[in-house]
Amino acid sequence: MSKLIHINKEYAEWIKSLSLRFRQSQIKAAVRVNSELLQFYWSLGKDIVERDMENKYGSGFFKNLSLDLKDEFPDVKGFSPTNLGYIKRFYLLYSNAFEIHPQLGGNCPPAADYTNYPQVEGNSKSAETQNVEEIIMAKASRDIFSTPWGHHKLLIDKFLKAPEKAIFYVHKTVENGWSRAVLDNVIDTKLYEREGKAVTNFQSALPAPLSDLAQEITRDPYLFDYTQLRGKYDETELKDALMTNVQKLLLELGNGFAFMGREYRMVVDGEELFCDMLFYNTHIHSYVIAEIKTQKFEPSFLGQLSGYVSCANHILKRNGDNDTIGLLICKSKNEVMARYALEGYNQPLGISEYELSKVFPENFKSSLPSIEDIENELKEREL
Repeated sequence: MSKLIHINKEYAEWIKSLSLRFRQSQIKAAVRVNSELLQFYWSLGKDIVERDMENKYGSGFFKNLSLDLKDEFPDVKGFSPTNLGYIKRFYLLYSNAFEIHPQLGGNCPPAADYTNYPQVEGNSKSAETQNVEEIIMAKASRDIFSTPWGHHKLLIDKFLKAPEKAIFYVHKTVENGWSRAVLDNVIDTKLYEREGKAVTNFQSALPAPLSDLAQEITRDPYLFDYTQLRGKYDETELKDALMTNVQKLLLELGNGFAFMGREYRMVVDGEELFCDMLFYNTHIHSYVIAEIKTQKFEPSFLGQLSGYVSCANHILKRNGDNDTIGLLICKSKNEVMARYALEGYNQPLGISEYELSKVFPENFKSSLPSIEDIENELKEREL
């Protein structure tokens, strides 16, 4: 390191900015390289499938292709028979259920799931529908080619017959910047099955499209399997455990959540109110109040939460913020009762359950000896 960098602040700041710019360019270059590699893999997989190479050249096709590609590109990795099999399945995974993006010449992956959008036969699609589909296809193509190959191999292993799940996790990986290990863990929590599943009144209490965005940030159930709580516990113990693991709590809540505080204090005309946990979600620009209950859902719980939400709208909400959202997380709930109870409120409220992981597999606990078994064993030994 030069003496100049120690004695000249302006020069030192310039060096620091150069370093940041260079690292940013390295990241962008790595993304571009990954994208180009995946586009090659896509085209190779497409050739293998559409030309029916395995049937045409026999069971040893991948081994022969591997040898020939390695001869052509001796310094390039990724042409093992195993990886070539993944390349074929990469194409199959994203092409089986979706149309190829028409603007990309058939060499790019397909659009995302259309099930929530209008379906029109033939060429009679409205301009609005076509525009929605183009946006969906462009996002799917971009995210698939922005996801690292190791992530795709994991998704291929798990979701070859469920491309809608694979694309869901592709979008989430790009959105959250997940490593492969984090992606693997998130898949194990069955996020696809849980996201957006809370019982809410968002459709009636929030304007579109904010209602859809708000629904997406909910989950049911929430998994608090990192709390290490077992057996009987009360709400204070559960909240203490969540705060001890607030980083994992935020990961479970999802991207965009910022933790504002526990037992957050709001003063209304000289009286203090304390909500369990206060968050701010940067995606929907709303405060989110979470109340935790270790009992089964009761309609009376919503009255307290509704009061907190109203107070937050008056005390915390600023220009640019959307309405505060209330989230009630209970040990369990009756779905019908929860929906009926929500009809009486005009604030956006949601109800979810939470789960703690089990200490042992379900069939393991029964295999443990009871105290009586141990005592009998010791008595027999004494005899």
